[in-house]
Amino acid sequence: MIEILSLSIVILAGLYFIALAGVSLFIPAQANRFLLGFAGSLQKHFSELFLRFLAGGALVIHAPQMYLSGVFSLFGWVLLLTTAALLMIPWKWHRRFAQFAVPKATQYIKLIGLVSLTLGGFILAAIIRGSAL
Repeated sequence: MIEILSLSIVILAGLYFIALAGVSLFIPAQANRFLLGFAGSLQKHFSELFLRFLAGGALVIHAPQMYLSGVFSLFGWVLLLTTAALLMIPWKWHRRFAQFAVPKATQYIKLIGLVSLTLGGFILAAIIRGSAL
């Protein structure tokens, strides 16, 4: 059961990156608003952390069945550890950092879109390739 749940979450993470890519490449103003919304409130802060925790945990659990499992296991652990770090700091610090960093990053929204498309495709391809091994 946990394997199916982790696989489902990893697939959703891959699809999320592909959707983010589509919005970033074709509706960049909407992507900017979406990315600026992170850490905008306490509820959004904890929602983001919860989703990061789910994705990181699912990657750690499902990575052994994926192609390049070590890469995805490491990515999952990075998500889990950075989520733990964000849990230990006040959300207002997270918000302040996001207000500083996101506008600088979204100047490159097309590049963010291309990287998101690559990452989402890489995740889904690793799932498919891993299931074929």
